[in-house]
Order: sequence, then structure tokens, then C-alpha cells
Amino acid sequence: MIQIRPGVAADIPQVFDLVMELAVYEKAADQVTNTPEQMLQDGFGPNPSFGFLVAEDDEKNQIVGIALYYYRYSTWKGKRLYLEDIIVTEDYRGMGIGKLLLDETIVTARQTNCTGMMWQVLDWNKPAIGFYQQFGTRFDDGWTNCHLDF
Repeated sequence: MIQIRPGVAADIPQVFDLVMELAVYEKAADQVTNTPEQMLQDGFGPNPSFGFLVAEDDEKNQIVGIALYYYRYSTWKGKRLYLEDIIVTEDYRGMGIGKLLLDETIVTARQTNCTGMMWQVLDWNKPAIGFYQQFGTRFDDGWTNCHLDF
């Protein structure tokens, strides 16, 4: 039985394991500089930077998926929920857990008065693109991602 629920501080070690699993999948594990300690501080300090939902296998008492998000503001659209990542551990993919997580993230966006959601997907990740297309997602052309690291 899979249960979707809001994440809590005690979930961070398992959440970070999923983050690392995603980084390995994207062939970018060497680029991860975050730590469980930093996630705990950033997610549960006085001014939380993110929220997350977890998909938990009740029988195994194990987190098998997450949807991590934060809020951003668009001068054109207002408050938006930015979905940073949906991650489902490999053994649980294809079971509808990603859909459960995305559905509940949409509920969260609506309950917090967002005007919509945004996220990115790598152009080579055809399974993810196909998954998002099921929801009627609009894919933008003509935008280039910019980064400034400190």
C-alpha cells in the first residue's frame, strides 16, 4: 500500500538517498553538493525554502518517491508552485506512484492559491516527457536555462 503524505524532518535521510539515486540516473552524482544536514536546515528552519510530499510503502515503512517543490513569483502570473523534482525509486517505477505524487502536488498548488505550476525536464528523458504529456503539460521552446553558482 502506497501512501502520499507531506514530508517531515525525519524523512530527510531517505529523501536524500532518492536525490542521490536521481543524480546517478542523470549521470551527475559528482555535481551534488547538498547534504542531508543542509536539507534539514533549509526545509525545516525558521524560513523553509522548500516543501515535499513523500510516497511511502506502508508495508516496508520506506519512502519510495518524493515530489519536492517551492514557491516562486511571476510578474505576469503571480504565485506559482515550482516542482523541482519528482523521484520514484527504480524498483517502484511504472506503478503509478509518479502520478499519485503529481496529482497531490497539483492539489497542494491549488490549496496554496497558486496560479499554476512549473518544472523542467531534460530533453533526453523521454519517459518523463511522456509522463508529463498525460497531464496536458505545455512545453516551452525558446527559453535557455541560466545558472550562477556561488
